[in-house]
Amino acid sequence: GDLELSNRMVMAPMTRSRAIDNIPNELMAEYYTQRATAGLIITEGIAPSANGLGYPRIPGLYSDKQIEGWKLVTKAVHDAGGNIFAQLMHTGRASHPDNMEENTEIVAPSAIGLSGEMWTDQNGMQSYPVPKEMTLNDIHQAIEEYKIAAVNAIKAGFDGVEIHGANGYLVDQFINTASNKRSDEYGGSTEKRARFAIEVAKAVSKAIGADKTGIRFSPYGVFNDQEIFDGVEDTFEYLAGEMGKLKLLYIHLVDHSSMGAPEVPLSVKTKMKNAFKGIVIASGGRDAEKAEKAIES
Repeated sequence: GDLELSNRMVMAPMTRSRAIDNIPNELMAEYYTQRATAGLIITEGIAPSANGLGYPRIPGLYSDKQIEGWKLVTKAVHDAGGNIFAQLMHTGRASHPDNMEENTEIVAPSAIGLSGEMWTDQNGMQSYPVPKEMTLNDIHQAIEEYKIAAVNAIKAGFDGVEIHGANGYLVDQFINTASNKRSDEYGGSTEKRARFAIEVAKAVSKAIGADKTGIRFSPYGVFNDQEIFDGVEDTFEYLAGEMGKLKLLYIHLVDHSSMGAPEVPLSVKTKMKNAFKGIVIASGGRDAEKAEKAIES
């Protein structure tokens, strides 16, 4: 886009859980500044709303205090010559009330709880509760929250935002059949399950500019109880094409095979790139040999 990167290396987003009261701080500014020599930094997952908080001590972008906290980070990174995008991550069903603020609720496309447990500072490991199935009003509210958080990101000095549509969090929960059993306009067919992702991308890119908006996908990802569903290849080719129509800046394509998930086939990567017709950032599942082959191809 309009950014000139010092190199082609992108720092992957990694949750650090250092935001006390969900507010960015000087320690986080130091952490990101230490990594400002990357061509582009993508931050840890940032909650677009209080309902999007899933893990303890993750930062948000929905309050004035959070915006001010992020200004410390973006100024420090820019002063060090770096570029930084905010990754907007609504965790959906991957959450627990102990990790959330008062008067919030855990929401998801369908009322299906995750297996296993998650850490809470108050009570240690706790089982995942069953989320509330989102109403249409809930869905529209969540889309609006993404948009407002994106605007807040620009206010906070970020160069752009990445929508987290991977890893079994809210956007991916709509895409994947393991977490989406809806029978309305947001569930069932490929187009309907993709609708939430498309509408979030449309709202964000319209608010801050498509040239400042990226999105992350993890086809064949199985984290957070996701599944390899029938039509997965066609689904992500369709999504890539729709993101291309919106002229998003990039797709961040994640391969989780290094964590035990199936490797994303080259055919899927190729179809998505051809459908998107734009920049693709590739992460995960690579050693030096695989990276070299990917560059050559």
